[in-house]
Amino acid sequence: MTDQRVDRLREQMEWRGLDVVALVPGPNLFYLTGCSFHLSERPIVALFTVEGRAAIVLPALEVGQVGSASVEMETFPYRDEDGHDDAFRDACDALSVSGTVIGVEMLQMRGLELRVLEQNAPGSQTTAAEDVLFDLRVRKDASEIALMRRAVTVTEAALEVAVGQIRAGMTEREIAALLSIEMLRAGAEGLAFAPIVVAGPNAAMPHAVPSDRAVDPGDTIVIDCGASAGGYAGDITRTFSVGLLSAEWIEIYEIVQAANAAGRAAAQPGVSAEEIDRAARSVIEAAGYGAHFIHRTGHGLGLEAHEPPYIVSGNSRALEPGMVFTVEPGIYLPGRGGVRIEDDMVITDTGAESLTAFRRGFTPL
Repeated sequence: MTDQRVDRLREQMEWRGLDVVALVPGPNLFYLTGCSFHLSERPIVALFTVEGRAAIVLPALEVGQVGSASVEMETFPYRDEDGHDDAFRDACDALSVSGTVIGVEMLQMRGLELRVLEQNAPGSQTTAAEDVLFDLRVRKDASEIALMRRAVTVTEAALEVAVGQIRAGMTEREIAALLSIEMLRAGAEGLAFAPIVVAGPNAAMPHAVPSDRAVDPGDTIVIDCGASAGGYAGDITRTFSVGLLSAEWIEIYEIVQAANAAGRAAAQPGVSAEEIDRAARSVIEAAGYGAHFIHRTGHGLGLEAHEPPYIVSGNSRALEPGMVFTVEPGIYLPGRGGVRIEDDMVITDTGAESLTAFRRGFTPL
């Protein structure tokens, strides 16, 4: 499977005029090779040429991992006491990288790797490779979708257990810790991202970090979490309350729920990403809360919790079978609270399916 992925990479490189693609530890390297490395002070760079050669520069202590790679790569190891300069020079010389066009991960590669690459490939030109790499990954195959189903199943099972234990007086941080533990107990291989648990005024900030603020009765509690399975992420948001919400917040909740339903209903093969954004956003705008929906309707999901396709105005890309993305409209009232409902959608040959099924209607805890 991974050999096929590398073949597709080479086709994209040839079409886009790239001689070499340089990857660092992260989702793209994992996708192509099955290898996971820690990003540390010891630089690791894999080089893939349009002719089909592949090499990796890495610390000697990591060489054992290359043996399990699903593609053949020449190794250029270095020892701590020697430093990495010679290994990078030898790799660049072996693959004739000097004077080439090198695609690099602008969103992943650090200045450390970029500098050492440029130093050892004189005359080369570096350019962003994100479009090439995301084009490879944006349509998930059956095995990838199966892993995402597993991630979602684990996430929802943990969420069900965790919310049953939430009580007034618990802090956001305590609830987030509880949720993390329950995801691991439910079988998560890891967390796709640190859970967001925010209540009351903090819930008005979509990506606020859990704090030591205690949950009060009547607060909206936004919980955004996701387990990881085989490197693939689940991602779900639901909004809760300890005790009843006010009539105003119940109305807001129902508006967001309707917007979520509209976005999910709009998902079909051939529909553009911005059409889904418009379907969800128009519900909130019609209710008079358009200024309080302050982010895009969704984002792609896979090896990363945020990746293409982005469900946002201006993205005219048509959705295709295998694309997985979130639909997560929200309303946020500064200083008071917020509501968000998020589901994970996959485009099929005939329509779309929600991978998430956790109850969407409001029920007080």
